[in-house]
Amino acid sequence: MATAAGSALRIGGIGRDALIQRLGILLLVAWLTVTVLLPLAALLVKSFENAQGHWVGLDNYLRYFSTPTLIASLWNSLFVSALSTAIVLPLAFVYAYALTRSRMPMKGFFQAVSLVPILAPSLLPAIALVYLFGNQGILKSWFPDGGIYGWPGIVISQVFYCFPHALMILVTALSTADQRLYEAAEALGAKRWRIFWTVTLPGARYGVISAGFVVFTLVITDFGIAKVIGGQFNVLATDIYKQVVGQQNFSMGAVVGFILLAPAVLSFAVDRLVQKKQVALLSARAVPFVPKRRGGRDALLWLWCVGVGGLILAILGMALWAPFIQYWPYNLAVTLDNFAFGDFDASGWAPYWTSVKMAAAVAVIGTAVVFLGAYFVEKARGFVWGRALAHLLAMTPLAVPGLVLGLGYIFFFNAPDNPLNFVYGTLAILVVNTVAHFYTVAHLTAVTALKQIDAEFEAVSASLKVPFWTTLRRVTIPICLPAILDIAIYLFVNAMTTVSAVIFLYGAGTKPAAVMIVHMDEAGQIAAAAAMASLIVATSAGVKILHVFLARFLDRRTQAWRQR
Repeated sequence: MATAAGSALRIGGIGRDALIQRLGILLLVAWLTVTVLLPLAALLVKSFENAQGHWVGLDNYLRYFSTPTLIASLWNSLFVSALSTAIVLPLAFVYAYALTRSRMPMKGFFQAVSLVPILAPSLLPAIALVYLFGNQGILKSWFPDGGIYGWPGIVISQVFYCFPHALMILVTALSTADQRLYEAAEALGAKRWRIFWTVTLPGARYGVISAGFVVFTLVITDFGIAKVIGGQFNVLATDIYKQVVGQQNFSMGAVVGFILLAPAVLSFAVDRLVQKKQVALLSARAVPFVPKRRGGRDALLWLWCVGVGGLILAILGMALWAPFIQYWPYNLAVTLDNFAFGDFDASGWAPYWTSVKMAAAVAVIGTAVVFLGAYFVEKARGFVWGRALAHLLAMTPLAVPGLVLGLGYIFFFNAPDNPLNFVYGTLAILVVNTVAHFYTVAHLTAVTALKQIDAEFEAVSASLKVPFWTTLRRVTIPICLPAILDIAIYLFVNAMTTVSAVIFLYGAGTKPAAVMIVHMDEAGQIAAAAAMASLIVATSAGVKILHVFLARFLDRRTQAWRQR
């Protein structure tokens, strides 16, 4: 009776459950507004002010476009982004084709190898290339006169860094196919190459386009690689860093930030438009595609995966081996001296533990915020405009580069009249910034999981006067536990590896490990930088392995119903 009476409570004609759900949606809107929209608004305002905070209109933008070196950085960014995308797409497409459309052996191994770069900060491939082809590299003759420093090094590093992101999209695109289309094409006598161009490629075209935009955006917004191996080849991301940290010119930094935001937003908008035009490739009558064994084709695809996977392992192996070398390349004796971080930086091991604490907090707090926010957006009844607004705001961070978001946090949270000013320079602002930066992918993961649960669960609970939080705790969360765990690991790994999102926000005692890598590289302490990068990889890999075992355990405990 008490439960029924409580459930019957209504305020202003709205039931208690509906009222709480609406408050949850409004809190989500408020949180995303404070952590994403207001910092971007503060950044926009700053771009129209001078160093003294006086309004100067478009003067800063006019000065930017009349400065040849700054304009060159814009063209440099577009060049390396386009070239990296043009290289990554065919590499990843053939690799994904081998994983999904062949009967070659060792598929699981090749797929695992291809995803390893996700566990590393973007600086790691750049450090590895310096050891291989830099001024003291063992293969420096391949790039004489320091040729690896500049656009060649940036492009090679970006290909390593972006490859798994494109591959995951393309594997998904190529995994969806109707066997009947191929059987019909073969019955009509079509050659294999014609079947590829008329059936396979058109079916995967939206995945190819999405992968292209993802790679382009990742490259143009990345800071770490260009900082380590860019040399005198300036790009937009390093220009922001130089303007803000080097010259303390925050107004011009804000201008460059918004110029960097433009191509990222354009790529995001075009990608959304393309996805809206995508149609279902599988109908209820579709027959799942099963690749046939073809010796010649499978052997060639296996060799392709060996080559690409071997290059990935070579770069990763170089980065992980280098920290244990006494003095590269003259004394190759094994040592642990490069892990004595106190000899290179006064903070010692503190940045590493700061990153671990930050990543753990991001995983716990971020997962709770993301899943509850997605639950209110997807499962709340009514309040259509509020749910639509919350979902729109949740999609916004995907189009905002981490460097731009972090710069916006300087102008918003560090403003003297902002009551939230006290969090600036603390671990809390690093956690908030990281959750906001990686919010969109986690949100989409949670929404996808929630869509799999029939709305009748909530309808039955409401008819029985059961509070929605009881259904959430006893039904929704157990069913969505695999997705919740995936979100937590995704946030943890990205918090460990991110550089650009937090490069402007750390305080004296909250320097993350990835930022320490940048500083050690600036000081010429590349061995110590490689050592810290290897620790990040080891930590991310260890957590990912723990995730695999924990996921299997939870599947047996909470997902047995799926096997019935």
